[in-house]
Amino acid sequence: MTEEMQFVLDAAEESMQHSIDHLDKELSAIRAGKASSKMLDGVMVDYYGTDTPIAQVANISTPDARTIAVQPWEKAMIEPIERAIINSNLGFTPANNGEVIRINLPILTEERRKELSKQAHAEGEKAKISVRNVRRDAIDDFKKMQKDGLSEDLAKDGEAEIQKITDKYYKIIEERLKEKDKDIMTI
Repeated sequence: MTEEMQFVLDAAEESMQHSIDHLDKELSAIRAGKASSKMLDGVMVDYYGTDTPIAQVANISTPDARTIAVQPWEKAMIEPIERAIINSNLGFTPANNGEVIRINLPILTEERRKELSKQAHAEGEKAKISVRNVRRDAIDDFKKMQKDGLSEDLAKDGEAEIQKITDKYYKIIEERLKEKDKDIMTI
């Protein structure tokens, strides 16, 4: 295997890992049965005229499996944080006691669980498409190298190697989806 081929394989694997990282981020945003502080990751709060991530203006915790507690570092931020949660279209109804904002998560219906599962699988399919595109680009690179003088055997070896890497990442995607499905369907 030439240095140039190894570079293509390394770059492809790095790109596939980015696809997995993105999938993990998207799956963490899909609400399963349990409360998670990550559910509020996309919420931006108006902090003295600047949109700021909620985690930078408050402490977010999950005291139990059905509750998210948001404790602002400044009492004046309770109302803006509450407004930001309501406006985030996450479907949460926050309640505050003057010091802490609590979000009680309703139990998911069977229908909603199925919708969330479909959403997770759609994200998984996007990740698979991304991995396939990386594989296609790597194979194209090997074919170009072959035109530029690389032996056919080496080009075929490179294609076989990129297929092994692709299969590895497909398996990772499937495992992540199975994990998320189990998470969503568990009551």
